Amino acid sequence: MIEPGSENFARGTGLPPGSDVLETTGRFIVVFDESEGDPTATLRNAGLGNVANSRDFTDQSVDPLEVENADATIFSELGIAVVTADRGQARSFAHSAEDRGTIQSISPELVHHILKRQGTQTSPGQGSQEQDMQQAGLQTGTRSGFGANPLAFQDTPQFTWGLQATDVPSSPWSGRGIRVAVLDTGFDSTHPDFAGRQITTQSFIPNEQAQDGHGHGTHCIGTSTGTNAPASGPRYGIAYGAEIFVGKVLSNAGSGSDGGIIAGINWAVANKVPIISMSLGANVSQVHPPYTAAGRRALNKGSLIIAAAGNNAARSQGNFGFVGAPANSPHILAVAALEQSLDVANFSARTLAIRGGQVDIAGPGFRVLSSWLMPAKYNTISGTSMATPHIAGLAALWAEATGFRGRELWATLVQEGQRLLAPSVDVGSGLGLAPQRGSRSVSSDDDSR
Repeated sequence: MIEPGSENFARGTGLPPGSDVLETTGRFIVVFDESEGDPTATLRNAGLGNVANSRDFTDQSVDPLEVENADATIFSELGIAVVTADRGQARSFAHSAEDRGTIQSISPELVHHILKRQGTQTSPGQGSQEQDMQQAGLQTGTRSGFGANPLAFQDTPQFTWGLQATDVPSSPWSGRGIRVAVLDTGFDSTHPDFAGRQITTQSFIPNEQAQDGHGHGTHCIGTSTGTNAPASGPRYGIAYGAEIFVGKVLSNAGSGSDGGIIAGINWAVANKVPIISMSLGANVSQVHPPYTAAGRRALNKGSLIIAAAGNNAARSQGNFGFVGAPANSPHILAVAALEQSLDVANFSARTLAIRGGQVDIAGPGFRVLSSWLMPAKYNTISGTSMATPHIAGLAALWAEATGFRGRELWATLVQEGQRLLAPSVDVGSGLGLAPQRGSRSVSSDDDSR
């Protein structure tokens, strides 16, 4: 059990420099044992009188303003609570709960951000193409055996390079009937490319609506579930037939806490959303216990969480980075970023040698065109944040094609990927691919569609 308030929380030995610089809120995340039948009673017995429960909200859409004065908020689908207590109360509560065996872990609540690229100071979408080329590590000449052309894939008038690389144009599936949740900065509901789509929105950020005031969330939603017929430019969306769930867990400034993210995961699981995409993180090399529990319990309920591995590498300078939280949970699928030659992007994090710290799969993450806030409408940006919604969109196609959920869906994504020349510590099982007629994981009934 983690000691509440410890300044050495999550520190280990032999870890990458610059890791585990914690940004916390002063609250704590409590993971209850799955056998704990009544977390409310446990919390109240520990002296926390004002306890809220996600079950008291319609569709478990917890309004952050309604629970801001609660001593604790329980997210019932996950068996996790956010607790407001001073350090002494938390320590006393931890020891009491440990004696009763009802608590798995107590951790400081971390702050997470959209994942910026190592060494860049520009805002998303503000870097030049030359800066992006440098960040991706693109060079002239031969690269990793893929030939002399560093841009093996390029956007065409019909399709973005990422869709081409992942074989989306030839896939007969659209994600129809599949729910996809994107937990990010929200969504620009005025975007014309999404007119008529079934979209459910919920904000878990106090005093902010689900409307995107940043752009990052709208971009990720565009890649994973955008239209197949945009108003202008190439098709950029993968699962254009999916039902979209927008969970605003990062503010318009691009940051949010564990509590909001866990609220979003709990909401998605309660609404039986099989695919949860999270392009966010904290540069924490140790596994953060709340996400180990959330990832495992979500999988048990048929929901696969897909998260960005991180952008803390600078490979051209010999810094390979590490997979941060929450992607380093052993039960969350961690996504690395590739550039157009299908080589690893310069900023993309490498596997960390701890349980759960591995990169699991890779997706297009360099100069990705997708939807953006109006009136700009479209933008091209880079990061493992952009690779993650590619994999989420592909997961929706596979979920439709096979009927698989949870662990079966995870296994299919990694088994059906394209093997790459880069080592597995950088790209996991390789490049995610869309299902095709005749794919070995697709049943004969589905294949005849």
